[in-house]
Amino acid sequence: MVKIEEVIIVEGKYDKNTLSQVVDAVILETSGFGIFHDKERRKLFQKLAEQRGLIILTDSDGAGFVIRNYLKGILPPEKLKQAYVPDLYGKEKRKASPSKEGKLGVEGMRPEILLEALRRAGAHFVGEEQETAASARITKADLYFLGLSGGEGSRQKRHTLLRRLDLPEHLSSEAMLDVLNALMSREDFFKLCREALPDREE
Repeated sequence: MVKIEEVIIVEGKYDKNTLSQVVDAVILETSGFGIFHDKERRKLFQKLAEQRGLIILTDSDGAGFVIRNYLKGILPPEKLKQAYVPDLYGKEKRKASPSKEGKLGVEGMRPEILLEALRRAGAHFVGEEQETAASARITKADLYFLGLSGGEGSRQKRHTLLRRLDLPEHLSSEAMLDVLNALMSREDFFKLCREALPDREE
């Protein structure tokens, strides 16, 4: 089992149970929307963010993004990393029916998917050397140039790219920018867009 330095924040106990079988890390729950009314837990998260750094790993549905965005608003951005599970449709074994959006949550993800999500977020795997990227960063201007923001059909193009990368559809263009810079160089990004978005205007 791999050990992760940062504290990982998930929504509930079933997410925690699943993840604890995959990684050796401090894993804490928001109790779903309970975090909105839990002052003590918010203070704990803020303290741990300063000391260890936090990784937010919520479900890819709308509720998961509400919780994620709330945490982004109360925690220091330089101490946060964002891990995203892909949009996979199905039903967890313990549930009688699928979720409202029909997507699997963190608890329904296979171990290799969870590990990949954490790697993409830039989690520090204890004992492994961390790669440092010195290449130019992907910018908002790049997204605009490639038709991924600010133009007609931009949303659909973003969704096409997100599907290609196995990232959730609810990802905003700003969040997508953070993920892209964690995943690849600017050169590789332009190459991917040429392949995934062949109809874009030059």
